[in-house]
Amino acid sequence: MVGGGDGAFIGAVHRMAARLDGGYRLVAGAFSSDAERSRASGDAFGIDATRAYASWQAMLSAERARGDGIEAVAIVTPNHLHARIARDCLDAGLHVLCDKPLATTLDDAHALAQAARAAGCLFGVTYTYSGYPLVRHARDLVATGALGEIRSVQVRYAQDWLSEPLETAGNKQAAWRCDPALAGAGGCIADIGTHAYHLARFVTGLVPNALLADLASLVPGRRLDDNAHVLLRFENGARGMLWASQTAIGNANNLELAVYGSRGGLNWRQETPDELWFTPLGDSTRVIRRGDASMSEAAAAATRIPAGHPEGYLEAFANLYGDFAGAIRVHRTHGRCAVQVGAFPTIEDGLEGMRFVHTALASSHAGGVWLPLHGGMPE
Repeated sequence: MVGGGDGAFIGAVHRMAARLDGGYRLVAGAFSSDAERSRASGDAFGIDATRAYASWQAMLSAERARGDGIEAVAIVTPNHLHARIARDCLDAGLHVLCDKPLATTLDDAHALAQAARAAGCLFGVTYTYSGYPLVRHARDLVATGALGEIRSVQVRYAQDWLSEPLETAGNKQAAWRCDPALAGAGGCIADIGTHAYHLARFVTGLVPNALLADLASLVPGRRLDDNAHVLLRFENGARGMLWASQTAIGNANNLELAVYGSRGGLNWRQETPDELWFTPLGDSTRVIRRGDASMSEAAAAATRIPAGHPEGYLEAFANLYGDFAGAIRVHRTHGRCAVQVGAFPTIEDGLEGMRFVHTALASSHAGGVWLPLHGGMPE
């Protein structure tokens, strides 16, 4: 692991998710840019003192020389370090699981994607919400035609934790997320807007071909956006709206997706993740619950415990780790070509997220104009 030292929220989530199904052992890390803090974190995590490193460069060099060196790396640092660390890990022949966004610029994301394609290593991106069982069931409903032709996609991700200028009050998480040197040019749009965008694409299978964005910093003095309204046009003619805000008082982590087609509609909320509402045209709304016998094979495979026992964020995160572990096992024996595409969010999903951020920023800076958002990957 790089980053995620003792006390870091997302680092702890990664460690719990990796351990949940027994697929990983955390054996080394550069947990902080401060050597003493990295050593102390390693001690807290039960890491051999010689494998709690002062930098990721030192970790890669030392682990390469070991017969039992690391096989994969989780990157859980602030955004500005993602691409550089990931590139070094790929150069060392390691599989990479990286937090989003991939980088702070689209050019850096393109360069990293090219490096990942050439390296022969696996590269996953932690778009966590694709790990929920009922999100996977929703995807299967769309894919099997239960909703008919998709006409409208509505997704919102509302939080309220940045309703005050916490970045000036000593809050470390707020400070780096509101600093363009550490977070990149996108604030809320990159931090949570990319999650909403990936969720819409993951469930519908559609790629927008154009967007119009209005990004704003609603808290006075904030340097990056904390509210985003985005209109989307999809390749099949469907229309969409995406709202992401970190200043919506009364919302803790309110991610919601609604998809409407010619034959039905569905709705899912992250804060009540064990329920999916599905309404066939002309019929009553059905509440599909995690664990129901009617769940798809993919949803059932992502479920651990019987219905009525709540599963949530950690389990969804662990499903991504589990998918990635399975892919590594296949890769060991058969090579990357044998790994099922789409089993976990890949470098291509991460690049598409960066393309979304880049285009939304450009649209908003131009006064809110329609701009093309090409879904195809560069040759």
